[in-house]
Parts: sequence; structure tokens; C-alpha cells
Amino acid sequence: MRWEKIKSEYLIRRWWMNLRKDHVRLPNGEELEEYHVLEYPDWVCIVCVTDDQELVLVEQYRYGIDRMTMELPGGAIDPAEDPAEEARRELLEETGYAADKWTLVGKTAPDPSRHTNWAWMYFAAEAKRVGAPELDPAEQMTIRLMPVSDALSAADRGEIVHGIHLTALFWANRKGLIQ
Repeated sequence: MRWEKIKSEYLIRRWWMNLRKDHVRLPNGEELEEYHVLEYPDWVCIVCVTDDQELVLVEQYRYGIDRMTMELPGGAIDPAEDPAEEARRELLEETGYAADKWTLVGKTAPDPSRHTNWAWMYFAAEAKRVGAPELDPAEQMTIRLMPVSDALSAADRGEIVHGIHLTALFWANRKGLIQ
């Protein structure tokens, strides 16, 4: 049963995120005068494996948790762009790798209670380095290669902590794309 939006007000509007305060009525008649919703663009991440069965990762500092993280390549999807095309572009820009074999691994809602976006997860096989990364000024990352056989162990050790990226790895494993 859906909630009814009575009133809505934007508290913050940015190119990458909006914060909205909604006044809603629940199916039981209760009203919440302040229910906050974050509007983010959809995201994409790529489980990218080379011909040598190495997982392509990026290492970068994440201010929110104040530590370096190992992550899958990925980023925000431009509203006018197809998620699969965005995945190809992000992989090339962040890592310099390209792949011909692509599979949609899954799509999930990162936080369906308060976020409006979706995360698209792709598997890219037989990837090859075709150039240098072309990073935005705010992106400072190092490319890391890891044997595919170590990926889930790295997650167990807390070396890979991004929830969406863990979901992509687990789904790729479940579907037999990585072992």
C-alpha cells in the first residue's frame, strides 16, 4: 500500500543530489510531516575481468568513512545515457580498460526507504588495457589488479567494503561468472 505525498519541499538541490522533505500520509492514516528523501542519479559498477583472470579494481580515498577503499570501477549515470553505455564509458575513463563481452549482473535499490536511485551492475569479460585513465579532477585513484580467485576473500577480509560493489561481486559469483 502506497504512501500519499501531501506536500514536498526541496532543502538542497545539487547536480549530483537533491534532499527533499515530504509530508506524507501512511495507509493507516498516520501522517509524517518530515520524511526526508535523497534523490541521487542511478549508479553503475563493473565487475571487470581480464584475459589473465584478474579483477580490475580502483583504490581511492573515501571521505565518508575516512579510509582508502578497493572498489569496482563505476559512477553516476547521466540521465540521458543508457546504463550499459555508461558502464563501458566509466570502465574506460577510470581504468583505461575495455571489454567486448558484457553481461548485466543485476539491478538493485541501494536504500529504497530514503533514496530514489538504482544501481546497475555489469560483468565485463576478457578486458584489455587500451589506454590511460581519464580521471576528473576530484578522482584520485590507483588501478589495482587482483586474481579473481582472491576477490571474495578480499571482501571477507574487509578490503572491499562498498555495499553495491559487494552485491555485484556476490551476484557475479552466484551466476558463475567469477569463482
